[in-house]
Amino acid sequence: MLAAPPLGSGRAGRTCLAIVLAAGEGTRMRSARSKVLHKLAGRTMLAHVLTAVVAAGADAVAVVAGGDPEAIAAEAKTVAPQAELAIQAERLGTAHAALAARHVIARGYDDILIVFADTPLVRPQTFAEMRKALAAGRRAVVALGFEARDPTGYGRLIVADGALIAIREDRDASDEERKLRICNAGLMALDGAKALALLEAVGCANSKGEYYLTDVVAIARSRGLEARALAVDESEVRGVNDRVQLAAAEAILQRRLREKAMLNGASLIDPESVTLSFDTILERDVVVEPHVVFGLGVSVAEGAVIRSFSHLEGAVVGPKTTIGPFARLRPGTDLGPNVHIGNFVELKAAKVEAGAKINHLSYIGDAVIGAKTNIGAGTITCNYDGFGKFRTEIGEGAFIGSNSALVAPVKIGAGAYVGSGSVITADVAPDALALGRAVQVEKVGWAKAFRSRNQK
Repeated sequence: MLAAPPLGSGRAGRTCLAIVLAAGEGTRMRSARSKVLHKLAGRTMLAHVLTAVVAAGADAVAVVAGGDPEAIAAEAKTVAPQAELAIQAERLGTAHAALAARHVIARGYDDILIVFADTPLVRPQTFAEMRKALAAGRRAVVALGFEARDPTGYGRLIVADGALIAIREDRDASDEERKLRICNAGLMALDGAKALALLEAVGCANSKGEYYLTDVVAIARSRGLEARALAVDESEVRGVNDRVQLAAAEAILQRRLREKAMLNGASLIDPESVTLSFDTILERDVVVEPHVVFGLGVSVAEGAVIRSFSHLEGAVVGPKTTIGPFARLRPGTDLGPNVHIGNFVELKAAKVEAGAKINHLSYIGDAVIGAKTNIGAGTITCNYDGFGKFRTEIGEGAFIGSNSALVAPVKIGAGAYVGSGSVITADVAPDALALGRAVQVEKVGWAKAFRSRNQK
């Protein structure tokens, strides 16, 4: 197998243009959305690729789109504000797609990366190594390859004495060449000074009448220029064309994210059952029990425990806080240290201060819960009147009895008590007891008489 050089950054002081090919129709996805806007770990494939090339030092980005250019351009800007859109009106091959960004190439860059928006797992280090590999002498082309478990159908990288001689399509390869296991991943780095001339020299004299990027290797060599191949693990250059491949790519990315979390000091009891987002932050000594889902925008501080079957999104979890089991934290949840959120509790846009407890069967939305407050089982903040959202504020050390309904906007003072089963519609003073329920009435013998009447 070909060995990649040691990891490092891109070429210091050199400019770089990344051309991201995103014009594929993606019909096998069976989707109303563009293929490259489908997500892995909460981020689109396009965004994953753009993040990687920017991290590898790309100064400029050209995204080549076909269908749905507005949506693709909008997504690109969220990751790479400098991204420019180029349109490939006809699908005439990968070299033709790259030349859709001709006007950007012509501005002049030292290094050019040509990558695919549906190959979302390539690491920034790999793109940086492709740039570095352009550095030596007259080298004009660097092609990325992989050692395939089953190379059938893949183009082969033909290498001799460390140089890339050709990229041979499977159907054109000799029997001896088909025995090679180093296959073409399709991604390339080109010397910016020579890129436009090489791409413009690509012809379409083939069975499909298309302009193939792979032809630049032979063109470069015919002009006395060098080409080189780098190889990475097959999983890194896995392309996505349908939902099955999308799920396979998700599994690879999830393994990476879990491994990173554990190496950074978090404990995942059953890693394969935990789902992370690309931006999940788990600090050291966090414990995550099985079957937990982290949506976007979650950070969990040191020593917190996330118990089984909990779902978190857009939430901040403080140190030594316990969540779940079966808890749901929705966006805007902000939990302080040593907070307890128990089973079947849902929070939304709620700030819960240090040491507070919400242990059972409660909904707390649009609220501030003071430190060391206890929220009894079945308590809800009634935050929505059908038109607007309103806030509930509960002071430090308050005690809210079970099965209470707090009708917002309402304030419960520090140290106050709310009796169980109360419906609270007005503010409660600090250290007061509030009761908002009907007076209990007992009718002696009523139940016996009721049964007697109905059993005749």
